[in-house]
Amino acid sequence: MQQEVLLALLAKEPSYGYQLRARLRQALGPLGDAMNDGQVYVTLARLEKAGQVTCERTAGDPDRPDRKIYGLTAAGHQRVADWFAEVRWPKPDLAEFHLKLLAAGTAHLADPVAIVDAQRRELLRRLRDAQRAAMAEPRESEAALLLEGIVLRLQADIRWLEACERRWTKQKASSRTEHRARAGQ
Repeated sequence: MQQEVLLALLAKEPSYGYQLRARLRQALGPLGDAMNDGQVYVTLARLEKAGQVTCERTAGDPDRPDRKIYGLTAAGHQRVADWFAEVRWPKPDLAEFHLKLLAAGTAHLADPVAIVDAQRRELLRRLRDAQRAAMAEPRESEAALLLEGIVLRLQADIRWLEACERRWTKQKASSRTEHRARAGQ
């Protein structure tokens, strides 16, 4: 779990771990179901050790054990401010896939078009799942906006795969023509 996310949630107000988990699940919608609840507490412990959050124990009642409430330190506030000021975008993972295509085509170990087709089927499956999840979310929720971003990225990746398929299909046809020409000489 990205530490800055928890720090940003704590910047609003001190919270218990379960409150942070609940806010994350609400913001992530169905993607929050895959979140490991224990990871929130592990991340909070690391942030406390790093001096970016404080932890105070509150007395529980007989039915509840003591609880921990987390808040930001000055260093935690600064890290959140730095994070918001930072400009970066997730790196596309297409470079590795592109290298796989090149290796397959160059070494003739696999058909690049078959690799593209298999990848496209997987992305289409993920797209279908993301679209279904988006339709199940309230239209104006944070989770719906997140899912829309996932859908748009998947659609862009699928279009790129279609461009790869055109390129490798054309290259295959050109190779066959070249091979026939050499065989005919």
